[in-house]
Amino acid sequence: MSRAPVDASEHFDTASFDLDGDTLREECGIFGIFGHPDASAIVALGLHALQHRGQEAAGIVSFDGKVFHSERRPGLVGDSFSDGATIERLKGRSAIGHVRYSTTGGTILRNVQPLFAELAGGGLAVAHNGNLTNALSIRRDLVRDGAITQSTSDTEVILHLAARSRKPRIIERFIDALQAIQGAYALVALTNKKLIGARDPLGIRPLVLGELDGCYMLASETCALDIIGARYVRDIENGEIVVISEEGVESIRFANAQPMRPCIFEYIYFARPDSVVNGKSVYAVRKAIGHELARESRAEADVVVPVPDSGVPAALGYAQETGIPFEMGIIRNHYVGRTFIQPTQSVRELGVRMKHSANRAAIAGKRIVLVDDSLVRGTTSVKIVRMMREAGAAEVHFRIASPPITHPDYYGIDTPEREKLLAATHDLEGMRQYIGADSLAFLSIPGLYRAMGETERRSACPQYTDHCFTGEYPTGLTDLSIASPRQMAMLAEAD
Repeated sequence: MSRAPVDASEHFDTASFDLDGDTLREECGIFGIFGHPDASAIVALGLHALQHRGQEAAGIVSFDGKVFHSERRPGLVGDSFSDGATIERLKGRSAIGHVRYSTTGGTILRNVQPLFAELAGGGLAVAHNGNLTNALSIRRDLVRDGAITQSTSDTEVILHLAARSRKPRIIERFIDALQAIQGAYALVALTNKKLIGARDPLGIRPLVLGELDGCYMLASETCALDIIGARYVRDIENGEIVVISEEGVESIRFANAQPMRPCIFEYIYFARPDSVVNGKSVYAVRKAIGHELARESRAEADVVVPVPDSGVPAALGYAQETGIPFEMGIIRNHYVGRTFIQPTQSVRELGVRMKHSANRAAIAGKRIVLVDDSLVRGTTSVKIVRMMREAGAAEVHFRIASPPITHPDYYGIDTPEREKLLAATHDLEGMRQYIGADSLAFLSIPGLYRAMGETERRSACPQYTDHCFTGEYPTGLTDLSIASPRQMAMLAEAD
């Protein structure tokens, strides 16, 4: 479908050059450890390594043998969990933690995880990465039967389902809960005797097992193990529960065996480049994506410029494949806080390049290839192209290191509705005109699978969850028949 050229200035604040405003964001990262004397401090370090997976809030729950302790705060991990007094309050040899970017429920304190409940068999704390696609349906039935919910997070239904199970053991109650939910999830849970991890039946969201000083831990990514010097043991399998206790590690399969379909966006964007996800180096995959992108859509240019930070490995691969020099044409300031005092419009205009600025010396008078990881609404791409032209670029050729995003996500990635996705409403030429580039090209779906080491995409049973590009959702989407998964809270809370 094509539309007439659009004046993009009508759609965003032309004074702003914050390139973080139109990126995909994931819901959270999780970490847990069992039986270590410095459990809470280690969890805090692990959450630091997972900060890229969520920056809106963080929380830790620990158990000291008698009592559960909880600290849940808005903001970054370092804002609340870097001082000794806070860690001292989180007593115990076992703990779980969570960093959050909200996709369901508002960013209010009662939605910050881990969530905790007292069950018949004892306390249960749960932290969740992903999104449940039947949580609204379950919540509706629970409330109809008299349940009282305390949050607007889909994670809370897991606690309710476990509480309502008639099984005698907490682990059996937990399995009952998992067998009732749909969607994508990696979970860590803490009881008075066990640390529990679980991964959804398709393995959409990642979860790994590690070991430090004889103590086992669970984390969303291997980079969280590396930061504390822990040993990577293995990935948790799809449809598997691991139970860590004084007796060691027990594995339980709660779902029928089926081919794994991990989320392809972990490799394109979400995971840290130094992580290994499902046995594949994220950095190596992103460089391979850049090589494939160059083979498919080489541009005649003088320099290759990445959009920092996630576009860097793909741009390196593109430059290596083409022989075009790699240059840091956009400089990112990593020391800018989340907010900045901007009392007047004139001051706002002076500070628009606080986070990103063009490196004029590297791009002035040159034909440049800009490499970014994805294109969502397109507003960020407009800003980037304009920034490059104002810095003197002779030509701007935009290359996207993923296929066009044509469908929204319901598994924990914060994507706009379909009518707001640029690739769903414009053809390639329409998108090029919208962002103002001299040329535009995306990586093809076959090229993406080649970069992943596959000879082809198996259409009958794809190796990865790639619905944002194909519209092929791997699970049922029960809640879409009720309402949008983005639900607004009925109660506002002070942070």
